Parts: sequence; structure tokens; C-alpha cells
Amino acid sequence: MNAVASILSALLLLLSVPIFMVFGLGSATTAIWGMNLPWSTLIQVSFGSMTKHVLIAVPLFIFTGMVMLRGGAAARLVHFATTLVGHWPGGLGIAMVLAMGFFAAFCGSILAAITAVGTIMIPQMVQQGYPKPFVIVLAASAAFLEALIPPSNAAILFSALTDVPVSRTFAAGFVPGLVLLVLLSLVVTWRCRHLRNPKRATAGDRIRAFWFALPGLFTPVIILGGIYAGLLTPSESAAVAGIWAIFIGIFAYRELTLKGVLLALHETARITAVIFAIIAMATFLSVVLTYSQTPQKIISYFTEMGGSPLAFWLAVAVICLILGTFVEIVPVFYLTVPIFAALAVSLDQDILHLYIVFVAFAGIGMITPPVCVGIYTAAGVAKESPEKAFREVPLFAGVGIIFGILMIAFPQAATWLPDLLN
Repeated sequence: MNAVASILSALLLLLSVPIFMVFGLGSATTAIWGMNLPWSTLIQVSFGSMTKHVLIAVPLFIFTGMVMLRGGAAARLVHFATTLVGHWPGGLGIAMVLAMGFFAAFCGSILAAITAVGTIMIPQMVQQGYPKPFVIVLAASAAFLEALIPPSNAAILFSALTDVPVSRTFAAGFVPGLVLLVLLSLVVTWRCRHLRNPKRATAGDRIRAFWFALPGLFTPVIILGGIYAGLLTPSESAAVAGIWAIFIGIFAYRELTLKGVLLALHETARITAVIFAIIAMATFLSVVLTYSQTPQKIISYFTEMGGSPLAFWLAVAVICLILGTFVEIVPVFYLTVPIFAALAVSLDQDILHLYIVFVAFAGIGMITPPVCVGIYTAAGVAKESPEKAFREVPLFAGVGIIFGILMIAFPQAATWLPDLLN
């Protein structure tokens, strides 16, 4: 029956069946007919996985980002980033990376970040002579900063799976996020060193751009300040951020309309439904793993084989890199994190270090075919065929691998800030 379930899952995946159906049908087949578990057990565990309090923050952060997009904050952030570095060699590309980093601090959705910043920046960059395939892959790669720079939905999902406090997972992603931002900026500077905006912003232009962007820039202060001051839980902080986004969209920027709010709610519902459908069905797999004691068997096998921490990190890197190429990052979380976390604990490795290494390698799948949802989204914004952008993928995939290796070699990047805040 396990073999039948595996073949069924592989067949469904090859047929491009939605990933939540692949998880659900394959795992349910094993659980019900292979282990004789009742449907009620699967439903109860699945319901429990979706009703964890920490997950309330996921749709609230997505809503905040969507309102910022509709209310004008995203445009001000992009303009501010452009006035800072737009005159540098490759300055518009660096401005896109910075704007993605700013927007990641309150967005909670990688695809929303690509849409928000890419809609503004991609036409400007193409007009300035940047190769459109390069711009598309850069937008998809820079949007991945959302998975690291807090607040991040990836951090929330990881905390829900491992019971690590969200505040610590948020803090773990900050320094690695800055490292990735610098690496991407260096690549843009080298690759587009012959492209430069001849018009340099004056000090007055920068001050005005900062002043208009200030309400948006204040959003992460509300979110993270409330959490680390102990005043708000992550869910409460996300709710306050959503109210703040509506407030500045209506009163500060005067661009947010009732239609904009309704569109933000619609997009939030659509993205949230996708995430929670995957969570619900992936929980079926966790039931199978629990009842079959698969994590314990893997730990015993790894220990008996004399597996070292270095071998463990290399295994995490390779597995995440392969899975991320074919499956989106959320299902990869639910497919592997329970096993990886148990192995990390048995080897006395920090769980927060696991989070950063995992995200670094699994996130490369955002830009690698055949899934590469980041490239498809950015190509849609650029109105270009995604296949034309694939030739730029090796450069940025290489940057991702270098970043992942650095995170393996320097665990302090993930653990220093959480330990300091403690």
C-alpha cells in the first residue's frame, strides 16, 4: 500500500495536480488502507494544525502587504530607494533589491512583493537598458528576502512546526536577510556596471522621498517593536499593522479606496486559502510519519552510520535544493522540517540555524524550473515569456548556493541576534 501511495503521489505530481491534492490523496491512502487509521483521526489532526494561534498572523501580514500595495506605500518605498542609490552603477537594480527588502518588512508574501515592487521598477529598468530576462530573475530573487527579513510567513510556519517562539525565528532571519541583500546588490553592481542613471537625486529629493515613505517605513517598527517589547503577540502585531496600513492609505497617502480594500481582502483570501490547503493536507503526511515512527528510524539510522553535523547540513542542503526545484517552499516545510528538526536536536544543532539553512536552499526553487513561481510571477509583470529568463537563472542560483554555504559555515548569523535579544 505504501508503494501504491508513492506511485500515486508521483503520478499526480507529474500531471501537475495541485500539491495539496498530492499530499492529501497519497498520505490518506497510506493512512486509511495501509495503517487502518480512521478518517476522524486525519480530520482532527488536520483541523488542529490549521487552528494554531500563531498561524492567525499569516493572513493578517498578507493583508497588510496588499493594503500597502493598494494604498500607495509601495510606490513611496520604491521612490525612496531609487533616490538613495539610483545613480550608482546598476543603481536601479540595487534600488529594486532595497525596495524588496523594505517591502518584505511588512508584506508577508513573496509573490505580493514581486507584484508590488516589480510593477513599478521593472518598466523603469527596461527603459534604462537593463536586459529584461535579468530584471525578471532579479525581481524573483530579491523577493525571496521576504522569507528572511522579519516579519516573515516562512518564519511563522517554521515556528508552528517546531514550537520555537516566533520572536526568535523572526530575529534569526534578520542578519542572513541583510547578507543576502548585500550579495544580490554586488551581483547587480558587477553585472550592470555599465548602466547608470545620469540624473542624481539631490539632498532635498532624498529628504522629501524619505518623508513620504516614512509612514510605510514605520510599519515594521510597529510590528517588531510590539513583539519584542512584549506588548503584542505576533498575531496582535499583524492585526495592528493591518489597521495602520489602512490608516496611512486613507489619510496619509489618500490613495486607498473601498475598492482597494476589497481587492486586498480578495487577494488575501486567495493566497491564504492556498497556504492553508497545503497545511491541512500536509498534516496527513505527518500522521503517517508519526504512526510509522519514520523520524525515529531515520535518526537511529543516521546515528548508527556515524553521521556528523557536517554530513547532516550537506544532506539538508542537497535535499532542500532538489525538493525546492519541484515543490514550492511551504509543502517542503511540512514534508521535511519535522524530520530535520528531530535530527538537528539529536546532533545538538541549533533549530534556528536549521531554519536559515533550510530556507536558503529550498528558496532557490523560487527561480529554478520547472516550478519557479517567482519567475513566472515576475515574467507576468514584465509581460515577457518566462522561458527567455531561464538563461539568467544559473547566476542567481549560484548566488543562492553561496549564500547557503555561508549560512552553514557561520551559524552565528542565525543565532547571534536571538541570543542578544534574550
